[in-house]
Amino acid sequence: MAYWLIKSEPFKYSWDQFQIDGVTFWDGVRNYAARNNLRSMKKGDFAFFYHSNEGLEIVGIAKVVKESYQDPTTDEPAWVVVDFKPHKKLKNPVSLAQVKATPSLSNMALIRLGRLSVQPVTDTEWNIILQLSGE
Repeated sequence: MAYWLIKSEPFKYSWDQFQIDGVTFWDGVRNYAARNNLRSMKKGDFAFFYHSNEGLEIVGIAKVVKESYQDPTTDEPAWVVVDFKPHKKLKNPVSLAQVKATPSLSNMALIRLGRLSVQPVTDTEWNIILQLSGE
């Protein structure tokens, strides 16, 4: 199993809306590195759900329920989506400021590649974020 982080601006698609929907496909990715991360995801992988621009915090955990397939919002074959379902809302959101203030997370993609919308998360980073959230 691998771990990931997916970003969404809450005014476009929030964790609360995700929970209401139950399942969604992650569309609109138009960056090759982010697309390659989507392609690497396997059914059963987990991803932190991060509110970008507003909030700037990890708020929940999503689970991959369907591996990558053609993005239905475009005819361009280069782009893919992955289906996610909500797994768990974090007890306490973990802010970007907390992540930046944690020395053991200094190499996390969230800090190094701040604009990348779909990112890998190491096992160690995953466990530290869970600790910070009170899980």
